[in-house]
Amino acid sequence: MSEYVLITTTEDLSALCARLARQPFVALDTEFMRENSYYPDLCLIQVASTEEAAIIDPKAPRLSLEPLFTLLHNEEVLKVVHAGGQDLEIFHGLTGRVPAPLFDTQIAGMALGYGEQVGYQQLIEQTLGVHLNKGARFTDWSRRPLEQRQLDYAIGDVTYLAQAFPKLLDRLKATGRGEWLDEEMARLLDPSSYTIDPEQVWRRMKLPNRNAEVLGRLKALAAWREREAQTKNLPRNRLVKDETLTDLALHPPRDQGALARVRGLPSSWGGNEIGARLLAVLANAEPMPKDEIPTRERMTALGRQASLIADLLKLLLKIRCEESGIAPKLVCRADELEALAGGQREGLAILSGWRFEHFGKDALAMVEGRLAFSVRDGRLDLREIGPA
Repeated sequence: MSEYVLITTTEDLSALCARLARQPFVALDTEFMRENSYYPDLCLIQVASTEEAAIIDPKAPRLSLEPLFTLLHNEEVLKVVHAGGQDLEIFHGLTGRVPAPLFDTQIAGMALGYGEQVGYQQLIEQTLGVHLNKGARFTDWSRRPLEQRQLDYAIGDVTYLAQAFPKLLDRLKATGRGEWLDEEMARLLDPSSYTIDPEQVWRRMKLPNRNAEVLGRLKALAAWREREAQTKNLPRNRLVKDETLTDLALHPPRDQGALARVRGLPSSWGGNEIGARLLAVLANAEPMPKDEIPTRERMTALGRQASLIADLLKLLLKIRCEESGIAPKLVCRADELEALAGGQREGLAILSGWRFEHFGKDALAMVEGRLAFSVRDGRLDLREIGPA
């Protein structure tokens, strides 16, 4: 499909969405800018079915997106995205809801042997045999008018997706792997995935130590920065970098004037309002409660022998996934392997359902001494050896 329309009025959008509402699925993508802002600046929305395609211009003065929002929340129409996390974040921010029902072709690719994070270009090449031109990928989508090459590039992100999705669906049905995706798709639909709690931002940072007072200050500073960035609509690291917050948590200044000498802060903060707010946060920060302080790294806690077992489990996971053509990340996370190596048996996803059949039973046999590695004719061979 090469033809498409550019939607700039609510009337045309309503007519488009009425037609798309009669389709079983709609491919969906967005173009946005975020380099200079905290919140993404939505610039284009692309939609396509097997019958038509359109680019919606959310910056058009005579356009309301309400008809599109109704379509996105229509339970009768499946929304198909590729690596759609950021697109879903945008729509959640605009409506407070996540488009549903939902299908992410990158996640499907994990179950079909395309790799853990297959790109759109690679997916289309392998599925349709089409080589995409990504020349307009890095462009300023906020400028108007848009060039024809930009529009042609943008529409390709949904027209080919609408063609690839039925093929992926057929392969999932043929292999019986559709249910493998349920957990990952449910995670995409969880609204909490797109809501940032300023009080939890510190958990994403590299922690300098486990000192309760230092961590209490770092938590307070990270929450303060998040709220300031939201208010000013600035990227958090444009406001203050992580390493500067860590330095402030480790070595809090005695007075506001000292902020002018902190590397990574504007000298003006030594006497302005934002500097005063920062200093107040430091002054009021409470030590982190013991039960909130992160434990030491699991691998260190495991001990040498358990760490070696975890390494063997990772090798086993790689072997099993290469044999069946599935991304290891879909089967098991590293922390689950470490937990299994450390003796945990309860609450592990790999010890139930399809994950157990695919990998968990072999992993359990290995840690219990019932599985052996050997090399035969230059190939790695795995075999049960009975109870340890």
